[in-house]
Amino acid sequence: MAWKRQEIAARTRPVKDHELERHASIKRHGLSFAEALKRDEGLAVIAEIKRRSPAAGAIAELTVASEQARKYYNSGADAMSILTDEKYFGGTIKDLWEVNDLLANRTNATPTLRKDFFVHPIQVLEAAEAGARAILIIVRALTDDEMAQLRDAAALAGMDALFEIHAEDELERAVEAGAQIIGVNNRDLARFVTDLSYSERLIPLMPSHCIAVSESGIKTLDDAARVYQAGADAVLIGETLMKMANPESFIRGLHDL
Repeated sequence: MAWKRQEIAARTRPVKDHELERHASIKRHGLSFAEALKRDEGLAVIAEIKRRSPAAGAIAELTVASEQARKYYNSGADAMSILTDEKYFGGTIKDLWEVNDLLANRTNATPTLRKDFFVHPIQVLEAAEAGARAILIIVRALTDDEMAQLRDAAALAGMDALFEIHAEDELERAVEAGAQIIGVNNRDLARFVTDLSYSERLIPLMPSHCIAVSESGIKTLDDAARVYQAGADAVLIGETLMKMANPESFIRGLHDL
């Protein structure tokens, strides 16, 4: 987070409401990010485009992000997460533009999440300009005021916000901040240890109106079944899907739970 604040310092400036609001008025094809996660049965799938990570190292060679997005789209992914952090994950904002350009003219366009370390509304504006339908808010890394700023900026731009948590106190803060979509990161970001019991413990504590997402560590259908039984509406999967030549059967299995 300290690096991200340093990285964006040169382009940080006050963001005016009208700059965000004009994106809310653009007609978008397909469902919103939140709507896409509300399946009648089975788990909704947020398929992530992820070249590398601090925990896993290099995951997949990927020259053009839209190549992976096309694979996810054809496999029936409900939404996509595009990592745009370059230093730690090997992504760029260009990846988000490319993916949304691919999806833009499809009547059932898959909504995208800009996955990054959000610290300032300028990043929300960039996400909206690139066609994203949602942003990420990492609760443990932000103050309440910072979360409110990001949430309000996203709302003005007609975007959803995925609030990421890892503990009960973070869940309380997310709910108080008005979160409608809450994701449990099963990976302890301090130790890089993944444990699905975080989802099993925290998802049942979420208010019924919230969309519950389980993130990280879902490698098999049995893993997915565990978090589904705990009440997850959706799963966010990156590394596992990135390593699959054809993820369609796995995604179909998640939908059929």
